[in-house]
Amino acid sequence: MGTFYTACIIENHVNRKKRIHVLKILVDTGSEYTWVSGELLKEIGITREKKDLLFVMANGQHITRNIGFAIIKIGEYFTIDEIVFGEEGDMTILGARTLEGLNLTVDPRQKKLVAAGPLPVA
Repeated sequence: MGTFYTACIIENHVNRKKRIHVLKILVDTGSEYTWVSGELLKEIGITREKKDLLFVMANGQHITRNIGFAIIKIGEYFTIDEIVFGEEGDMTILGARTLEGLNLTVDPRQKKLVAAGPLPVA
C-alpha cells in the first residue's frame, strides 16, 4: 500500500478551545491506536487516564505507554478516541481505531483518506 501522511487537529474533550494542529501524522492501519507527543497532549490539558499499557512494536519489542482521551478531527470528520502519549523517539501515528471512528478509509492508489460510506447496522 505504501505510506502517506495527513494533518489533523487534536482537541481536549473537556475544553474544546484547547487544541493542537498536527501537520504531519503517519496514516498506519497496522497500528491500533493513535500516537501523538505526550508533551503536546499535556500542553492542551489531556490527562493520562490509563497508565503503563503494554504495546508490541513491529520489531517485537515490548514497551509501555500512557493513554488519554481526545477529540481527533480531519476536515469535516471528527471522533473521540483513546490516544497514546508518545515519548521521545516514538512516531506520530494515526491508527486504525481513530480511522474507524472518523468513518474514513484509505485509498491506496491516491494515498489519501476517503469517506468509508454508510455505517453497517445489525
